[in-house]
Amino acid sequence: MLPKQIHSSLAHTVTADLTQNPKTTSFPSQTPLPFILQKCIALLQSCASSNSKLKQIHAFSIRHGVPLSNPDMGKHLIFTSVSLSSPMSYAHHIFSQIKHPNVFTWNTMIRGYAESQNPMPVIQLYRQMRVSCIEPDTHTYPFLLKAVAKLLDVREGEKVHCIALRNGLESLVFVKNALLHLYAVCGQVESAHKVFESMSERDLVAWNSVINGFSLNGRPNEALTIFREMSLEGVVPDGFTMVSLLGACAELGALALGGRIHVYMVKLGLTRNAHASNALLDVYAKCGSIREAQKVFGEMEERSVVSWTALVVGWAVNGFGKEALELFKEFKAEGLVPTEITFVGVLYAFSHCGMVDEGFEYFRMMKEEYGIVPRIEHYGCMVDLLARAGKVKEAYEYIKDMPVQPNAVIWRTLLGACTIHGHSALGEIARGHILRLEPRHSGDYVLISNLYASERRWSDVQKVRRTMLSEGVKKTPGYSIVELRNRAFEFTMGDRSHPLSDEIYAKLAEITKVLKREGYVPHTENVLADIEEEEKENALSYHSEKIAIAFMLLITAPQTPIRVWKNLRVCADCHLAFKLISRVYDRVIVVRDRSRFHHFRDGSCSCSDYW
Repeated sequence: MLPKQIHSSLAHTVTADLTQNPKTTSFPSQTPLPFILQKCIALLQSCASSNSKLKQIHAFSIRHGVPLSNPDMGKHLIFTSVSLSSPMSYAHHIFSQIKHPNVFTWNTMIRGYAESQNPMPVIQLYRQMRVSCIEPDTHTYPFLLKAVAKLLDVREGEKVHCIALRNGLESLVFVKNALLHLYAVCGQVESAHKVFESMSERDLVAWNSVINGFSLNGRPNEALTIFREMSLEGVVPDGFTMVSLLGACAELGALALGGRIHVYMVKLGLTRNAHASNALLDVYAKCGSIREAQKVFGEMEERSVVSWTALVVGWAVNGFGKEALELFKEFKAEGLVPTEITFVGVLYAFSHCGMVDEGFEYFRMMKEEYGIVPRIEHYGCMVDLLARAGKVKEAYEYIKDMPVQPNAVIWRTLLGACTIHGHSALGEIARGHILRLEPRHSGDYVLISNLYASERRWSDVQKVRRTMLSEGVKKTPGYSIVELRNRAFEFTMGDRSHPLSDEIYAKLAEITKVLKREGYVPHTENVLADIEEEEKENALSYHSEKIAIAFMLLITAPQTPIRVWKNLRVCADCHLAFKLISRVYDRVIVVRDRSRFHHFRDGSCSCSDYW
């Protein structure tokens, strides 16, 4: 054992010299190995931000006789390497030299892979750990489950869950949180909720995970219900909570609720959170309140590419293609680099403006100037651009020449265009491809049936319907939703379930009379059925979106904006009627259909009748 004063002096010298120049640092020849090991470990513990220093210390330890297999040196090297996010190959090489790594070292390796870009080796590593008779502890499972969640391997996660349960560690809050996150991201929201319900102690991470799980997996109502429970428990939300909640609002089209969350964010100071602000911008855009989205964008302290992209896409889907393109020009002027998602929004804007040549020019720009390799979504926008412009044959040729395999969505876009523009031969080709890719999609049967009906091929219409029955394919029923006083009201075609249905239908009859005095003539060609003209007019009158608007005109104050969410594409007759209603009744009407928004004001629509 060295005298205390020599020990202290030597420690100071080693630390100073090695920090400056590890290669030239040397110990007296009689320095004990444990002391060298101790000093190297101390240096590793102070090596907070430099991979090069880490390797210098490693090399220094080897030169001075510390064996690579030394478990103490090895575990500190691995821990420092993982903490510095060094390549896992380096940590794994060190790990492979240690003869008997302890549980801390195993856990550090699992953590490193869990936080890396490639978590796949974690599963094999965990199996080796078990074979080596090393019992996992409280730190093993959270990182192991994090890695499995990244891999979206729910079956492996269930196996780990069972082992954690058997070892009595499943009840620990960190393990429960990791399990909850795993099930949520893998789409097993019922399992996630079951874990959540079993927790005696729930921290903010747990609440956020279950709310986000429901929101991401198409269960927005449940996400909002859990948030209400969270509020009653007195748990204060953070930015992550807001992002999940706003995602649920966007899914539901719940603008009023999104507005209340906005007020709540201002109160808690969460509007400075970039992720939450982007989610707020997105919810306003997806709920048809694009001016509010623009206002949020204008008030943001920091605008990222995500912020600009969200607003570009928002303008586009709300029918304001020219505004979307102007914003994109500002975006480029700021010196920002657009992403592939930004270009999806830009190309979508062109397709909804009918600007074919400009759209192809920007598609070229995306590839040649920004080096973005087009994805299927970009090719889909180009097919849609041609199809909406009535260039159906050109769209078909474009699909055939695409360097990627067209999916069902692209063929469905062509089929829809064939139905609108009357290309039955191409429609048959498109339908043949769709049947091979997604044979049980009800919307495709409806499209081809409508194509036959538009040509009065009633026997073929009947064949399609018989096929649907024999295959058990059911048509998706159309419905429309409006939000009023914190409640959502849903209407279907000919719906009489509402307590005020008599008043609603009386209002509907009044609207029809008023519109006819203004020159409205029903578009009965949209009723693709072999029935009399009067029956066609009645069928048009009872579309779900018309019932929803009659309800809102009946129940809301004059000049109150009306917002309707519809699950199918709005028909030409309803589109014409809404333009007239907006002028006659002096209302702003926003209709969000399956693919876009229509903003009706003073007798015109934001889409300029091009949709």
